[in-house]
Amino acid sequence: MLTPRQLFLRHQAQTSDFPLLLEIERAEGVYMYGPDGQRYLDLISGIGVSNVGHRHPRVIEAIKDQLDKYLHLMVYGELVQAPPAQLAQALHETLPVHLDSVYFTNSGAEAIEGALKLAKRHTGRTGFVSSFNAYHGSTHGALSITGSEGFKNSYRPLLPDVCHIRYNQFDDLLLIDEHTAAVVMETVQGEAGVRVPAPGYLPALRQRCTEVGALLILDEIQCGFGRTGTFWAFEQFGVTPDILVCAKGMGGGMPIGAFISSQEIMAGFKTNPILGHCTTFGGHPVSCAASLATLRTIQEENLLEGVAEKAARFRRQLVHPAIRAVRGCGLLMAVEFDSFEVLKPIIDRALSHEGILTDWFLFCDNSLRLAPPLIITDAEIDEACAALLRAIDFVCGQ
Repeated sequence: MLTPRQLFLRHQAQTSDFPLLLEIERAEGVYMYGPDGQRYLDLISGIGVSNVGHRHPRVIEAIKDQLDKYLHLMVYGELVQAPPAQLAQALHETLPVHLDSVYFTNSGAEAIEGALKLAKRHTGRTGFVSSFNAYHGSTHGALSITGSEGFKNSYRPLLPDVCHIRYNQFDDLLLIDEHTAAVVMETVQGEAGVRVPAPGYLPALRQRCTEVGALLILDEIQCGFGRTGTFWAFEQFGVTPDILVCAKGMGGGMPIGAFISSQEIMAGFKTNPILGHCTTFGGHPVSCAASLATLRTIQEENLLEGVAEKAARFRRQLVHPAIRAVRGCGLLMAVEFDSFEVLKPIIDRALSHEGILTDWFLFCDNSLRLAPPLIITDAEIDEACAALLRAIDFVCGQ
């Protein structure tokens, strides 16, 4: 009988010639466990997914409760089902009043695709503006607005009429004009290595969109659901979007995404043609039940209150001659080193000898990713920092 590792390599499609090949049998809280009992402290939350930790009891209870009722019933938007309806209301209660219509999807990339279609439908325009080093997903539309040529060149032709601007560069906002259907912007850039908007940048972007009649789409797939210390990252920067995109941390470990707009804008999908956007599994009742439990857990367990201090605790301890900078917004952080050649052995050593799972960023491969579950304790932060510093010492010397 073949082992899971052998089956993985033989039959499961791969995305690189060097998969991590870390075998996990179970996970709980901030830890994952291998078949030999090895414990790994997860400092990346499945790339921003497990915001409330692995298998949070409230999420598991909600999933089990829904399993006893029903699973998939009908394609999106036809039958009245309590889990997506209740989740939509709960999401609306966290948002500005005009963001009152929620379209559920299966992932962040799918939510981006829906948001792009919605912007074209509402404005009658075809142009999109996004930023260099932005990551919005791997499907064709999402890839078109992703800001890295290296990821796109093998898949052209992609969407036409896409323009990229430099993040935080005010002069580039003039490239947004009357041909622009929407600007798609990460509130906090993730794969660029955690780049936080400069003072006044997002308000200037919002103003420019309003001036030329373009919609503002904020991508909070990675930075939403409490990751930055407020439920939505845009709350910290004095702006509101026309369309908000979320996924990753919203499911508590289950696959789900959403794009959220006003009733007026979202109504464009109803006519000319009807069923202007469809999905079979979007709004799946089990995923929606898990998401609602995740949302309530963040609110009722006051997880937002501890984010800033936990981030500060990381910053206070991650001091080393090899560390060039620590950037972040809440518990979305980047620890910068001189190069990938310095960073990669540190990541490998932390995993193999310290039981610490970390990563780098797609468009910033000299920076280590820190995005632990929001439930991480002070003791676990101390454990993680001590282990990382030992790994840095081993690779770089004291």
